[in-house]
Amino acid sequence: MGSSVTVSWWALAIRGVAGILLGIAAFAWTGITLLVLIALFAAYLLVDGAFAIVAGIRGGSWLLTLEGALGIVFGIIALWRPGIAAVAIVFLIAVWAILSGLVELGAAYLLRRVVANEFLLVVAGLLSIVFGILLAINPSAGVVTIVWLFGAYMLFFGALALALALRLRSSRAARVVGPV
Repeated sequence: MGSSVTVSWWALAIRGVAGILLGIAAFAWTGITLLVLIALFAAYLLVDGAFAIVAGIRGGSWLLTLEGALGIVFGIIALWRPGIAAVAIVFLIAVWAILSGLVELGAAYLLRRVVANEFLLVVAGLLSIVFGILLAINPSAGVVTIVWLFGAYMLFFGALALALALRLRSSRAARVVGPV
């Protein structure tokens, strides 16, 4: 698989640039609605999926090809039913916050035998649970936060993918030229 990624450095670079552009768009339009964000994300999934399939087929990596196919399928679903995607994202975050809060409370209970200051973990667990419940009760309250988190993630992912692509390109060039 290593050689397939090196050969297709340009596909990884395009994925990185697309991620960076999507991250910038999320920050530039802070008042963006979640439906528009989902449409942008769906477009990203389609582009990312197509280039992942290209890289996977060229390199013989069925995992990368599968990742691309899943990206395209979820991109189509998000474009077809953006309301379902919006509700799914908000409630997924709410459920995650509640469950992680419960786990933090359980960890605090177990830690009480080891350390005396487990109250910080209790506070963190309760805060996670309250956040999850509030988000589930009023999902629109978290839209701007979700947009900013999504934008930060896309910028970070895009920058890392682009940096890796450029590094792979330079390592390929160094290997092709080689020592004299």
